[in-house]
Amino acid sequence: MQALQNIQDFLKGVKMDSQRAALLTGVVCAVGSVVVLVKKISSHRKAEEKIRRAKNRRDESLQRGEQAVLRYKELHPTTDSSFILGLSLSEVTKQLKEGSLTPEDVFYSYMEKTLTVNQKLNCCTEILLESLDQLTTVGSNKDGLLYGVPVSIKENIAFKNHDCSCGVVINLDQPAEKDSVLVQVLKKQGAIPFVKTNLPQALLSYDCSNPIYGQTVNPHNPQKTSGGSSGGEGALIGGGGSLLGIGTDIGGSIRIPASFCGICGFKPTAGRLSSQGVRPIYRGQKTVSSSPGPMARDVDSLALCMQALLCDHMFSLDPTVPPLPFNMEIYRSSKPLRIGYLESDGYTHPSPSMARGVREVKALLEQAGHTFVPYCPLKMDEIVPELWLRGLLADGTTTLLQKLSCNIDVLLCPVIGPAYNFLYCGKTSVNTNYTFVYNLLNFPAGVVTVSTVTAEDEEEFEHYPDKFDKVLKEAVTGGEGLPVAVQCVALPWQDELCLRLMKEVEQLVKESKK
Repeated sequence: MQALQNIQDFLKGVKMDSQRAALLTGVVCAVGSVVVLVKKISSHRKAEEKIRRAKNRRDESLQRGEQAVLRYKELHPTTDSSFILGLSLSEVTKQLKEGSLTPEDVFYSYMEKTLTVNQKLNCCTEILLESLDQLTTVGSNKDGLLYGVPVSIKENIAFKNHDCSCGVVINLDQPAEKDSVLVQVLKKQGAIPFVKTNLPQALLSYDCSNPIYGQTVNPHNPQKTSGGSSGGEGALIGGGGSLLGIGTDIGGSIRIPASFCGICGFKPTAGRLSSQGVRPIYRGQKTVSSSPGPMARDVDSLALCMQALLCDHMFSLDPTVPPLPFNMEIYRSSKPLRIGYLESDGYTHPSPSMARGVREVKALLEQAGHTFVPYCPLKMDEIVPELWLRGLLADGTTTLLQKLSCNIDVLLCPVIGPAYNFLYCGKTSVNTNYTFVYNLLNFPAGVVTVSTVTAEDEEEFEHYPDKFDKVLKEAVTGGEGLPVAVQCVALPWQDELCLRLMKEVEQLVKESKK
C-alpha cells in the first residue's frame, strides 16, 4: 500500500491534463484494490490450509488410536472394559497398585470409550499418540499417586510437539517446545495424558465452538452446549470417556461446563497450581488470573488430583508456586462449619432449578449439623460496571473485602445452568457474575452436581418478568432431565476447605436419594 501511495504522490508532480491525471489515479486506485483483494484471498487460503492440516492431524491421531485399540482387543479379548469404566478414580488407582488391573487394560478401555464419545460429542482435538509409548514405561513409576491413570487435558495446556491453538487459526502450526509443568508433574505421578480436548475460539466464552474443530455438544442432550471454556473436558468426562481431566478457569471456565455436563469441577486459588505452559489468549493481563484445575466425576477424584499435583516436583519445576502440599486433615475434617448462603445476588436471577438445588443442599447441610449465616450479597449492579469494566479492583480489593466481612468458613451459592441452548452464551454473559466474582477475588470455588431439572422448574419461569430472565428462559428451555449443580466457595488458599464442603454436599445428596 505504501508503494501505491508513492505512485500517487509521483503523479501529483507530473504535468498532465486533468482528464489524463484522473484516469491514471483511477487506475492506481483500482490496482490498489486488486492488491488488497489478492492479499485477503491469499490470507484466507493460508488459514484454510492451516485448518485443513489441523483437522488431518486430528483425524490421523483418531484413526491410529482406533487401530491401537483393535490390536489390543485382539490380544486381550477377555478385558472387561465395562467393569473398568464403572470404577471410580480411587478404585482404579487402588486396583492398579494391587495389580488386579494393568495400566494397559485401563488405558485401552478409556481410549476406546473416548473415541466413541468423541464421535457423538466432538469433544477431542487430538489423541496424544506419545501416550502409547509412555504406556510401555509407566510400570517403572508405581509409586506415583496417579499410576496408570489416563488423563485428558484442555487444548491450551502445552504438550511437547502439539499445538496450543486456543481455538484461533493464527496459533496453529506452532507446536509447544516442551510439556507444561502440569503435564510434567502428571507424568511424574504415573498419569498418562492421552487426549487433548476442545475449547471455544479465543477461550473467553462459556460455549465450546471454534472454526478449527467445530462445536462440542452436551453429553446429556446434543441440542445443548457443553459449556466452556473447558467444554471439551466437561463433555468427555460427562460422557464417560475420561476419569480425570485438567481445565482452566478465568471466569467460570471449569465450573460452568462442570455444571452443564453433570460432573465436578474445581478452580483452585490462582497460583496454587503452576500455569507455566498453560497458554492464554493474550498475555500481560494480571488483575484477574486464570487458574488450572481438575475436573472429574466425583469430589474425591478432584482431591486426589490436587494431592498429586501439589508435590515437591511441581514446587521445584516452578518456584513461583508456594510450596503448600495438600492438607488432607482439613479435607477429611468433620468439624461443623459456618456456611454463608446465597440464593440470588440481586442482580440476575438464577434459573429455578439452580436456585432449588441450593435450597435443597442448604436443608441437607443444616440437618447434618452445620450453621448457616445470613449473607448479604455484593451489589453486583455496582461491581460489574465499577470493578469489572473500569479497572478490575484498582484499590487492591480493599473495598470489596470490607463488604465481605461476615465471619463464615465457606459459602454455598448458585452456578450458571442448566445447560444452555446453542448461541445463547453470548446473549446472557451477564449471568457469569455468579462465577467471575470469585476469579476477581481469587477465591477457590467448585461445582457439584446435586439434582436434575424438573417440569416444575421450567414452569416456574412464568414468574420471571425481567428482560434478562426472558433471555435466560429461552437459553435453558427444554432442559428437563439435565444436571443441576451448586457452587461452593472458600477464602484464598483454603482450597482443601472448599473441597471438603463439596465432598460433604456430594455425600449428603447421595444419602438423601437412597
